[in-house]
Amino acid sequence: MDSKLRYPLGARRLRQSQAVRELAREVRVSQEQLIQGCFVVDGIKSREAVPGLTGVYRETPSTLLRQVEIDLKKGVSKILLFGVPSEKKKSGFNPSFTARQIAALKKNFGKDLFVAVDVCLCSYTTHGHCGILSPEGDHVENGKTVSELARVAAAYAEAGADCVAPSDMMDSRVAAIRETLDARGLERTLLMSYSAKFHSKFYGPFRLAADSAPKGAVTLKDRATYQIDPARPQDALECSLRDAAEGADILMVKPGLPYLDVLRDLSREIPKPWAVYETSGEYAGVEVLAEKGLINGPLAHVEMWTSFVRAGASMIITYGARSAREWLRAAAGQF
Repeated sequence: MDSKLRYPLGARRLRQSQAVRELAREVRVSQEQLIQGCFVVDGIKSREAVPGLTGVYRETPSTLLRQVEIDLKKGVSKILLFGVPSEKKKSGFNPSFTARQIAALKKNFGKDLFVAVDVCLCSYTTHGHCGILSPEGDHVENGKTVSELARVAAAYAEAGADCVAPSDMMDSRVAAIRETLDARGLERTLLMSYSAKFHSKFYGPFRLAADSAPKGAVTLKDRATYQIDPARPQDALECSLRDAAEGADILMVKPGLPYLDVLRDLSREIPKPWAVYETSGEYAGVEVLAEKGLINGPLAHVEMWTSFVRAGASMIITYGARSAREWLRAAAGQF
């Protein structure tokens, strides 16, 4: 048989050079799609490195401003802020520390910086859970927690946050936050819901950074009663449909890589902008492999980001946005 018929050069023609591969790509990642995760911590005297998250720190209020100034020069114009107050309580939380950091960011950087702020109570509570526990300590009380979340979200929005992002997974918190914002004349504040946040093992470094791991002498030892079971994608769909109906502007899947199928299904089902979170465990996993010389870290992160966009995400929360300009440039010559 003629070799031209036996081995037709079809698909490989579109792979034969960097120029052709660039032209044929269906999925592209840009720095504009990336949101940098940032931690600011009350009561520390100097910034502290976060284990596993190369180049990421628990910032003081002053070092946060310096870091954001550096990030802006690197092309980072969007952040997701996690405030960590020094005062821990069981209820009646004080959002003023985080609100002051939001105000300082907007005063210093104005419209050059898009500030989204995580809305959760895990860093505020003595026990590390995402809300107010029952007197027996065996479950999070949904109604009381939602009221606190709405109050805290409004304080962040009044301080100047462009976007509030509830990550607690309480029922009906999106409706309560949206109603509270609108009632206070804050209807322009975006609401990004962690609508499909799974009970995952990929949150370890984050919990160190945010001082938010469940702890103490309470019956409830983990977050399985309020985060989504990894084996229940239908729950993710129902929660996302609910949050969209309640007024969320952006929906999110977290973590990213283990839930690409969920992201693909949800983004096709619900016509909203979709975010995905490259969680601390996912990020640190790549960094540890790179540290041991087993993987090219920057290219691996870009490959993960590409998979997120391919699955339907229009934005990615990552700890590597501040390195993206360099990494994307390196990947352009490798993919």
